[in-house]
Amino acid sequence: MFDKKSKSYTELLGKTNRIVEGTTITGDIISEADFRLDGNLIGNFQSRGKIVIGPAGSVTGDITCKNADIEGKFSGKMQITEVLNVKSKASIHGEVSVGKLSVEPGADFSASCVMNNIVKKQTLPDAEK
Repeated sequence: MFDKKSKSYTELLGKTNRIVEGTTITGDIISEADFRLDGNLIGNFQSRGKIVIGPAGSVTGDITCKNADIEGKFSGKMQITEVLNVKSKASIHGEVSVGKLSVEPGADFSASCVMNNIVKKQTLPDAEK
């Protein structure tokens, strides 16, 4: 009567990956889930979720994802479809394309930035005949 979809193993555990401080990854990361980076990434990052770069974290490369919170260092190209939050201790250099941007006072935001409007489609009611 009621069919329940079985959840995947990652949904049961939560969907956040984590790279801890002191770890360096050279290469690209592609993830469906959210990601927290407190280590170093030399390469590109791509996700349908959110990336959080902690205060000790750094990325040298390109980032493409839905949302981002940056507290560490970033250098490269960033494409965020929704919201980019830049914390006060963050350092960002390069090119940034975002839906919405939030920069706290004290942040080093030395990047060219393009804000893309997120347009929601409005449907008009059909005229009655």
